[in-house]
Amino acid sequence: MATAELAVCLPVLVLVLLVALSAVTVAGAKVRVQDAAREAARAAARGDAVAANALAQRAMKSVRIQVAAADGLTTVTATARVHLLASWLPAVTLTERATAALEAQP
Repeated sequence: MATAELAVCLPVLVLVLLVALSAVTVAGAKVRVQDAAREAARAAARGDAVAANALAQRAMKSVRIQVAAADGLTTVTATARVHLLASWLPAVTLTERATAALEAQP
């Protein structure tokens, strides 16, 4: 009797484990995208657009950044698509923003 119940519950347990691992993957990627936005904003505030992109790519390989400057502030929007553990699950798009004050050029 216990074997039949385990056979019925095992696919559900595997699915729950897969969803939990995917959630952890997305949470980790969200932190990396935020780090990429923050590092890029700091570099862009110094006026170094090349370093902004390089630092964002170092934080997360697949990240795309958009830099906007207005009112003495630089805002960087970082976007990345994260593929979950199972191929049949949809990819998740993560977007984070970071703002830094423009630094005076010497």
